[in-house]
Amino acid sequence: MMATDPIGLYVHIPFCVRKCNYCDFFSGAASEETILRYTDALVGEIKGYEREKKISVDSIFFGGGTPSILPSDQFERIVNAIRASFEIVDNTEFTVEVNPGAVSREKLLVYNRLGVNRLSIGLQSIHENELKKLGRIHTFADFLETYNISREVGFRNINVDLMYGIPNQTKESFYQTLKAVLEISVEHISCYGLIVEEGTPFFAEKNSLALPSEDEEADMYFMAAGELCRSGYRHYEISNYSKSGKECRHNLKYWRDKEYIGVGASAHSYYNSERYYNVADLKKYISEPSLPIKNASRALRKDPFEYAMLNLRLADGLSLSEYKGIFSEDFTEGKESELEKLINEGYMELEGDRLRFTDKGFYVSNTILSILL
Repeated sequence: MMATDPIGLYVHIPFCVRKCNYCDFFSGAASEETILRYTDALVGEIKGYEREKKISVDSIFFGGGTPSILPSDQFERIVNAIRASFEIVDNTEFTVEVNPGAVSREKLLVYNRLGVNRLSIGLQSIHENELKKLGRIHTFADFLETYNISREVGFRNINVDLMYGIPNQTKESFYQTLKAVLEISVEHISCYGLIVEEGTPFFAEKNSLALPSEDEEADMYFMAAGELCRSGYRHYEISNYSKSGKECRHNLKYWRDKEYIGVGASAHSYYNSERYYNVADLKKYISEPSLPIKNASRALRKDPFEYAMLNLRLADGLSLSEYKGIFSEDFTEGKESELEKLINEGYMELEGDRLRFTDKGFYVSNTILSILL
C-alpha cells in the first residue's frame, strides 16, 4: 500500500570530532575531503527520491555522529536537495543534533535561516569527571554557552540529552545534573541509561568500570521520572519527557510504526510497506552511484511483535482494538494470567481500551516484553 500520510525523513551524518567511549553508532572522525565527498553522495541519494509526485514530509531529523560538524555550506546543500526532492509540509518539525564545542553562533543562524526549528543538544552530565569518562569534548560551561546562544538566535524548541549509570556517577551527582537542566527550563529531555555495547572502548574495559549498582541505577531512573514529572514534564516514552505539545514528532513516527525514509550511510527506512537499509561502509556509500541499499525486505503486513513493542514504549500504550483491527487477533488471548499478575503488581495498567506500562513497568519493560511477546 502506498504511503499517503506525510512521512519522516532521517539524515545520517556519521562524523564527530572524537567518538565517545560508549558510542556504537556508525560514526567517527573524518577529513574535510571525506566530509565533502560524503555530502556529494548524500545529495545524490536524496535526489534519487525525486519524482513527478513528490513524497510528502512533515518531520526532518539530522542525526549522527555530530551533524553540527558539517560546514554550513555543505549543510545548506543538503537542505536545498531535500526541499527540491520532497514536499515539505507547513509546520514541519526540523531537528538537528548539536554538540557543545561543535557548533557556533554563525552555524546556528544558518540553521535558523534554513528552517531548522528544533535543536537536540548532547549534554549527558554537568560534571567534568563524568564527561571526561564518557569521552565527551565539552564542559558544562560549553553547554550553557551553546544553549544561551541558541535561545538568542531564536530557537524555542530544545531537547537536552542526559545519561545515568555513568562510571563513577552517584545518585547525588545525577540529581545535580537534573536540577541544573530543570533550572533552564528546556522543552524536552531525553534521559537514557548507559548501555555498555560490544565494540566500544567501554566494552573493552567493562570489568574495571566503576558503574553504579543495579539498585543505584534504578534509583536514578525513578528520581528522573519523579523530578521531571513534578516539574511539569510528561513522561510520554520510556526515556523521553516533554512539556505540553513538545513531544518529538519525528521519533513518535518510529514508536507508532509510521513510515519514514533514512538517507546516508547505515540509515534505515520503512516506506511503502518495505523496510530497507543503506550500507554501513563510508567508502562504499561514497562510491555507490545509485541508492546504496544493502538489504530490502517486503513487509506487506505489519509485524504484530514489533507493533506491540513499539506502541508499549509510549505512555499512551497499546490500543487493543486497533491491534485487533490490524491483526485480526486479540492481543490478550493466551496472556490473561500474565497480564493479571503484571497489573496487580503495578507494572501495567488497563484503562478502557489501552494497555500501558506504569513508570515501575517502564524500567523493566524489556523483561516484561520478553514474557508477553
